[in-house]
Amino acid sequence: MMKLTGPRWSLHLWRFTLLCALVLFHNPVVYGNDEISTESQPAEDAELYETPKIDSKRMYFAEHFDDLYKDDTIEKRWVKSKAKKDDAAEEVAKYDGEWAVEQPQRPILANDYGLVLKSKAKHAAIASHLLLNRPFVFEDKPLVVQYEVNLQEGQECGGSYIKLLSVGDGTKDLKQFHDKTPYTIMFGPDKCGNDVKLHFIFRHVNPVNGTITEKHCNKQKDRLDDPFKDKRPHLYQLIIRPDNTYTIRVDHKTVNEGSLLTNFTPAVNPPAEIDDPEDRKPENWDDREKIPDPEATKPDDWNEEEPAQIADPKATKPAGWLDDVEEMVPDSSAVKPADWDNDMDGEWEPPLIPNPLCEKAVGCGLWKPPMVANPNYKGKWRPPLIANVNYQGKWAPRKIPNPDFFEDLTPFRMTPIAAVGFEIWSMSSDILFDNVVICDDEAVADEWAAQTFDLKVKTLDRQAQTLWDRAMRYINYKPGYWGAYFVYCSIPLIAYIWFLWSRRDTEETLVSRVLKYCNSNPWMWAVLIVVVGLPVALMIYFMCFSKADTKAEIGRKKKNDDYPAPEDEVDDLAGSGEMEDGRSSKTKLNAATTGGSSGSRSASSAGEAYAEDEDDQEGDEAEGDDEENEPQEEAQEEMMAAADEDASSSDVPVDSKNSEGAEGLKKRKARRD
Repeated sequence: MMKLTGPRWSLHLWRFTLLCALVLFHNPVVYGNDEISTESQPAEDAELYETPKIDSKRMYFAEHFDDLYKDDTIEKRWVKSKAKKDDAAEEVAKYDGEWAVEQPQRPILANDYGLVLKSKAKHAAIASHLLLNRPFVFEDKPLVVQYEVNLQEGQECGGSYIKLLSVGDGTKDLKQFHDKTPYTIMFGPDKCGNDVKLHFIFRHVNPVNGTITEKHCNKQKDRLDDPFKDKRPHLYQLIIRPDNTYTIRVDHKTVNEGSLLTNFTPAVNPPAEIDDPEDRKPENWDDREKIPDPEATKPDDWNEEEPAQIADPKATKPAGWLDDVEEMVPDSSAVKPADWDNDMDGEWEPPLIPNPLCEKAVGCGLWKPPMVANPNYKGKWRPPLIANVNYQGKWAPRKIPNPDFFEDLTPFRMTPIAAVGFEIWSMSSDILFDNVVICDDEAVADEWAAQTFDLKVKTLDRQAQTLWDRAMRYINYKPGYWGAYFVYCSIPLIAYIWFLWSRRDTEETLVSRVLKYCNSNPWMWAVLIVVVGLPVALMIYFMCFSKADTKAEIGRKKKNDDYPAPEDEVDDLAGSGEMEDGRSSKTKLNAATTGGSSGSRSASSAGEAYAEDEDDQEGDEAEGDDEENEPQEEAQEEMMAAADEDASSSDVPVDSKNSEGAEGLKKRKARRD
């Protein structure tokens, strides 16, 4: 047998490892290259996306950014601010934040682009006029504002809100858009440190004197933390109705709602009466509810000089206590620094260290008994309190009519809107804005969201399965990962085999050498368990449990999506007025987007599809169970047949559930036969 030396095998091993690494890094499918990285491709299981069409008759503003990524054509519809802040230093006063139109860092939909703030710690502002320069006037239709935000790098301090700019001189030249530009509504998320907000601010015009005051919406009950750290797109929607009610939704979920008249600070309408600023509290007004008892006297045995704690009289010094030994002694090994100057630094003294003699002793130094509570301590004497017979109550100034009082019962009628803008400052970069919509119909906004945001959520939910499913999908799509996995598993195994082979003894086998080396070095058993046992355990877990959980989750989703509510439940909900707005709008939206195709899907077809899926999974694995349940199924089939005959002979409508069950029984029986 040819004898192989250690250095020669080491050379071959390193050559093999470098070759595998070069193949993996060279493979553009796995790691990508400059050409692919400039325009990232979305996942192959992404939903089919088409740029939504803008209807200027139904929308006041709509922006998808999909056609603005080429040749930096963002300024075709948007204007970057070149203004300066008035109350800031010169070096930070400029609005020099960098804007770009590009795909997300994690592409979700093909050919989907957004407006990205590339810079951080800089003031940035950009704005655009409404479609056809047609302002939104608050009259008899609601205002619906909707847009997406994706904090791709998370957020620690900064905002990502939108401003609806008011009609006037401030919106004639959007290049001068800055923080003082008049706006009607500011809406969107904001965070700095632990302070998380979802702004909804509107500027109210005083109908008496014309002054403008910012009204801040009260905070929502639930704290919104996920949008600032999950690095996913989120949909923000604000609806303001002519009856002064408002609704705020995040990802189609209502997080805040109320009235413009009662849920804002300061209130829209001032109080009818205010405190008289000229009223003063009388000097003889006694507002003390209780006073010290003037007849009380200090007891004779009350000693105020007694301390709160005293030395324990029962304590004794422990045996072996070293009274003459200091607790800290100079460090004998310390050396005076070479650059020490006695004139400048004073006389050098070595640092003090704990005395080594005290480590084995009970204690060192001067012994003192412990302190205990003084039983004779009473503290400073004070007379007890009694009710004040002259108490007149808490004084308050008298009320007078509010000279600035007004009553505005229609705060919905705000200043008309002429433009849309983002004016923000953030400590995080790569904030992506997308799909900005302003309209007067909730169905229009929901339809736009169904064509954009909802597709992204479906794609992300599909990708967010178990770790095993994601690994298998990437491996199937990118074969180079098989090589990476092979190299990962092979390198430690080959290196260990080579190590044992280089130290082999001709009289011993490989197995005996492994056992001998592990016995002499017990830590090698832990290495073997980690290198071999951990990957095997993880693989068994993901193969045996993760897929079953995924199938169950998919089955639940199919069941929830495909099965409509029973007719009796729908009638009950409709009669009681408890149907949710989100579900009704979603039904309308699905009908509009699918062009009526979804309307042809009946409950029976959904039930058949679901039954067929269950049969495919159970048919091959439960033949024995089917044979045992055959008499029961035949009895059920006869009952269903009898029910069908009765229904056909009468005018009563046939129950769709019974018909579905009969068809399912027939199909299972045919497949079993």
